[in-house]
Amino acid sequence: MISPKKLIHIARKWQRQAALKRKRISFPSVSQVANKGHFVVYTADKKRFAFPMLYLNNYVFRQLLAMSEEEFGSPGDGPIILTCDSSLMEYVVHLIKRRIDREMEEALLMSLCNSSSKCLLSSCLCQEQSSHKLLVCSF
Repeated sequence: MISPKKLIHIARKWQRQAALKRKRISFPSVSQVANKGHFVVYTADKKRFAFPMLYLNNYVFRQLLAMSEEEFGSPGDGPIILTCDSSLMEYVVHLIKRRIDREMEEALLMSLCNSSSKCLLSSCLCQEQSSHKLLVCSF
């Protein structure tokens, strides 16, 4: 049989360990640091993206970061979290790689703003009509 003092000691030890585990940041468990010349962002659904620093020159990307700062504040010591989901982020990356024109960038950003900074790719369709590019969102 365990003595009451030893039982109290074990219980306190378990309480301390439980308290430490609650204080841990459980968001990204990836210990990998971004490669040189890259930065890391997380989407609202906690998917990790690593981008080259050149993406910071892109207008859409800068606006996504501004929306994120507006929504969540400056990350300080934590990760940068964007307000969009991973599907939309993949779509934005696709558009950036295609080097879309300024009108298309504006249309994409307007659709994000109109949906309170949260637009899912499943409800956004990009259509090309003759020589005009049109972004259509349904909510």
